[in-house]
Amino acid sequence: MKTPFVTPAQLDAITAQYPTPFHIYDERGIRENARRLREAFAWNPGYREYFAVKATPTPAILKLLHEEGCGCDCSSLTELMMAERCGITGEEIMFSSNDTPAEEFRLADRLGAIINLDDLTLVDCLEAAVGRVPEKVCCRYNPGGVFTLGESREGFQVMDNPGEAKYGMTRAQIAEAFTRLAAMGAKEFGIHAFLASNTLSNDYYPALARILFQLAADLKAETGVHITFINLSGGVGIPYRPEQPANDISAIGAGVRRAYEEVLVPAGMGDVALYTELGRFMTGPYGHLVTRAIHEKHIYKEYIGVDACAANLMRPAMYGSYHHITVSGKEDWPCDHKYDVAGSLCENNDKFAVDRMLPKIDMGDLLVIHDTGAHGFSMGYNYNGKLRSAELLLKEDGSVELIRRAETPEDYFRTLVW
Repeated sequence: MKTPFVTPAQLDAITAQYPTPFHIYDERGIRENARRLREAFAWNPGYREYFAVKATPTPAILKLLHEEGCGCDCSSLTELMMAERCGITGEEIMFSSNDTPAEEFRLADRLGAIINLDDLTLVDCLEAAVGRVPEKVCCRYNPGGVFTLGESREGFQVMDNPGEAKYGMTRAQIAEAFTRLAAMGAKEFGIHAFLASNTLSNDYYPALARILFQLAADLKAETGVHITFINLSGGVGIPYRPEQPANDISAIGAGVRRAYEEVLVPAGMGDVALYTELGRFMTGPYGHLVTRAIHEKHIYKEYIGVDACAANLMRPAMYGSYHHITVSGKEDWPCDHKYDVAGSLCENNDKFAVDRMLPKIDMGDLLVIHDTGAHGFSMGYNYNGKLRSAELLLKEDGSVELIRRAETPEDYFRTLVW
C-alpha cells in the first residue's frame, strides 16, 4: 500500500488554487532522505552527493538539496547554467556529459566544475576547447560485457548490459587517458562508472564499489597517478510497486565501507573521497503527479480519461513503467473496478495504467500518481501542443509554494517565426 504525502483535504485546498494537472514535491521527505544518505556515508570524510540535475531540473529542488550538502551532476550547457544561477559552482558541480560540444567544456571549466570525460578522444577535445587540461579530472569507465548480481537477497535480479551502452572507456583506454592527462598537467584523478539502473538491491553499490576500488588500485600501480576520488554514480533505485522492498541506504553505505577497507586501504589509498550522483533515489518517491478524472469511456475496455497525459509523465508510455495510483478520498475503498487510465494524446500508449484494479472512479475525482519526483516533469514535452504543468512544493510547515508556473499557449508560440 502506498500512501500519498498529501491528504485529500490538502489536495482539495491545493486544487482550489492551482488547476490540475501539476507535479507536487514533499520538502520534508526530500530533506530527510538526503540526511539519511549523508549519514550512511559519513564514515568517508570527503563524501559528497552530486544530485543528478536531469532527474528534477527545478531550481527550488536544487537549492533545497544544496542546503542539505548536495552538489549538482550536470550533463548539458543549460544544466550548468541552472546550477550557476542556483549559486552552485566550483567543485560542487560534476560535469558528466557525452558527445560533448566545446562550448560546454568551456563553461564547465569557467565554473570550476570537475569534468568527467566519457571517451578517450575527449582528452584532446577538452584541451582544444579550454587550452589546457584541468588539474583535477575524472574519467568514465565501462567494463563491457553484462553486469549481474544474480538473485539478490530481496529476490530481485539485478542485470544490465554495459557492453551495449554508449558511455565510458575500456580498461585500456582509461589507463591511456590517465597517462596522457598526467603528461598534459593533470594532478588529481577520479574514476566514474554506471553499470545498472534502478536497482532494488543493497548489494549493487558495494559490488560496483569493489570493481572501481580494484580498478583504482591497479591504475595507481600501473600509471602512478594520484587518484583522489571515486564516483559511484547512480543506480540505487526506488520501489515503484507497493510490494517491492525499499533499499536500505545505511546497509548500502556499510557494504561500500567494507569494500573500501578491504581493497583501497591495503593499497595505501585510504584517503580517497567517495562521490555519488543519485537522482531517482533522492527525489523519486517525494513527487506526485496530481490529475483529475474528466471522462469515462465504455467500449471493449473501461477507460478513465484524465487531464494529464504522457507529456506530463512519459515513463509509462515510453517504458511500460508502473506508477501506483491512489484515488484521493477513496484510499479505503475496495479496488474492484478494472480501468485503463488514459490521457488525451493521439497515441495509444498514452496510458498511466492498463487493466489496473482501482476503486470506482467518478468524474471529478483526483488521482495521485506516485513516484514522479524524478524523471517525471523533466521528461515532459509539447507533442499535440500540450503544455508543461506547474510544479508545487509542499513545505515542511504544510504550506504550498508555486516553484514553476504552468506553461501558457504564449510560451508555446514564443519561439516560432511566422
